[in-house]
Amino acid sequence: MTLWSDFLSNRKRVAHKWTHYFPVYERHFGRYANTDVVLFEIGCGQGGSLQMWKQYLGPYARIVGIDNRPECAAYAEHQIEIRIGDQADSAFLDGVCDEFGSPDIVIDDGSHIMEHVNASFTTLYPRLERRGVYLVEDMQTAYWPNYGGGLRRPDTFVERCKGLVDELNARSSRGALPPTEFTRTTLSMHFYANVVVFEKGRTGPLASMKTGKGTRNGKLRKPKTKAE
Repeated sequence: MTLWSDFLSNRKRVAHKWTHYFPVYERHFGRYANTDVVLFEIGCGQGGSLQMWKQYLGPYARIVGIDNRPECAAYAEHQIEIRIGDQADSAFLDGVCDEFGSPDIVIDDGSHIMEHVNASFTTLYPRLERRGVYLVEDMQTAYWPNYGGGLRRPDTFVERCKGLVDELNARSSRGALPPTEFTRTTLSMHFYANVVVFEKGRTGPLASMKTGKGTRNGKLRKPKTKAE
């Protein structure tokens, strides 16, 4: 069974997802199946996606739904916890991390308002496990004025991500941009239609090697002359 087939056969709470997200989910979350993963989902919807993650990730997963609607507390069940609060409230989010530990996965499917998306990322990305995954959905709103968006508007999350691409590559900037904590702790960034995914991983100095004829121990050998 795949996540997609689980979604299609859903007879539990309503889950609402864009269909092109499913290959993205499986690509980045598949390694966590049947592990003691901690997943935070910002935005509980009608509760169906929380159940979907529980089924996909298996019996050892701990799912934490975060929403500002008190009625979402009803979605709690075995393996699923709900915490009610504002995704832009750093103290609230820090408290959730303190309670459940650093998340392995964060999915931001909350308000999609740029101020809120930025605030959640600022608080939760540093708290993410060192090899964790942070996924932001529905970034079409970064282009919609009623969500605080707009094409190339500087305070949208998409524009922030463009700057983070530079930070990811800071070691190659020849001193133009000093490496940051983001540089040191981020392995990769992935852009899909309306989705951004960050994968953490401790990184160090970049190195290159050569292999093949004419090399030894990864270095180019000096050709021998006839006298040698």
